[in-house]
Amino acid sequence: MILRSMKNYLFFFCFVCQSAFAQLPAPDQLSKHVYKLASDKMQGRGTGSKENQKAAGYVAAQFKKYKLQPKGTNGFYQPFTAKVRRVVVTDSLRETNNVIGFLDNGAANTIVIGAHFDHLGLGRQGSSKAEKPEGQIHNGADDNASGVAGLLELARYFSKNDVKEPYNFLFIAFGAEELGLLGSRHFVNNPTLPLEKINFMTNMDMIGRYDASRGVGIGGYGTSDAWPDIFKDVKSDTKFFTDKAGSGGSDHGSFYAKKIPVLFFHTGGHDDYHKPTDDPEKIDYNAAAGILGIHIQLIENAMKLPKLTFTTVI
Repeated sequence: MILRSMKNYLFFFCFVCQSAFAQLPAPDQLSKHVYKLASDKMQGRGTGSKENQKAAGYVAAQFKKYKLQPKGTNGFYQPFTAKVRRVVVTDSLRETNNVIGFLDNGAANTIVIGAHFDHLGLGRQGSSKAEKPEGQIHNGADDNASGVAGLLELARYFSKNDVKEPYNFLFIAFGAEELGLLGSRHFVNNPTLPLEKINFMTNMDMIGRYDASRGVGIGGYGTSDAWPDIFKDVKSDTKFFTDKAGSGGSDHGSFYAKKIPVLFFHTGGHDDYHKPTDDPEKIDYNAAAGILGIHIQLIENAMKLPKLTFTTVI
């Protein structure tokens, strides 16, 4: 009788665990998103291309699937014009979008989670590290299909976890980051919700090439005096380290410039950076899921606190 009760208890315990963990970001889901966004059919998601529009549409479709509210200026989209500056091209002005979904928890303040979805296309907009980039597909699996996959998995997690958190969430896939953070700059200068209602912003740009000897870097540690306490109890088999800087070469810098606390997740540079060889099969999907586990712990710790106070990094 005791043995049967113990078996029943263990079965129930395992079922509860499986139910709880079912919502966590999963390597197979991350892989699905990266292989979609970084396939040759997407032609490198260059700003202004029809494939860039398809990538935006894929993100919007996922946001709709997770029942997020549209928070752009045209449904999920926030259109803007981007300018190519690094090279001389005939089509220097290109139309693109930010893609914005809102999870309304009826709270006073909102957490922004972002990642850029554009890349270098066929190597004709500048920034490629290839010797002869023109005409080559730059798939951008790590930069930044990996970050968009993370964005989508966090959107799924927080929209499907059956918890009404004390903060709202704004999920933003930024356009034209590779042309100079243009999407995030457009958003902070034309916000679709008041900037003063943003608690903090987290950004994922290149989270797919984890090196266990280095770990994932998390920048922005110095942008609020609350971050040290928020980080204190985080536990993970995925190694991480912190950096104080809040500015830098990705979209969190646009929010830091508006005096909003930020965090920036980044697994570091590699030989395939901005080259046609940045392909989906080179992504460490298990490690990326581990990084999202850290990300979730930090957000959930931060939600236990009042709205964070911004500090300037000296």
